[in-house]
Amino acid sequence: MDLQSLAYALTQVAHNFGAVAVTGGAIMGRWLMGGSPSSQRRAGGLVLLGWLVQGISGAGFGVISFAYYRQFPDLHGIALAALYLKMACAVAGFLLAAAFLRYQGEWTERRQRVAWFVLILLGMIALTAAAFLRWFS
Repeated sequence: MDLQSLAYALTQVAHNFGAVAVTGGAIMGRWLMGGSPSSQRRAGGLVLLGWLVQGISGAGFGVISFAYYRQFPDLHGIALAALYLKMACAVAGFLLAAAFLRYQGEWTERRQRVAWFVLILLGMIALTAAAFLRWFS
């Protein structure tokens, strides 16, 4: 068995589930507007966990490459821009989801709606950037 391929595949599985949590959780949270605050908190927790998994598994790809080749992937141009965009989305999404969980009770419904919209948008941007990173690297 090729351990490098197995490591990449398992990391990709985690990354895919993180992407589902990030986008699906944000869409679910927005859909639950007007529902119970505890339901929205669960959706916010799912989004927060999803961004954490995205960040860790994304870094895992670089770690695996470094472990097997003693260098990080040679990214340039569009692929590098896409990677930076994904990283910015992950940081912003994590921070916004954490802020939502911390301050949800104090935020107006409008502010909560904006937070869900931004979280959905960050997930969509990250997914789009992933395609460019994959095919231009």
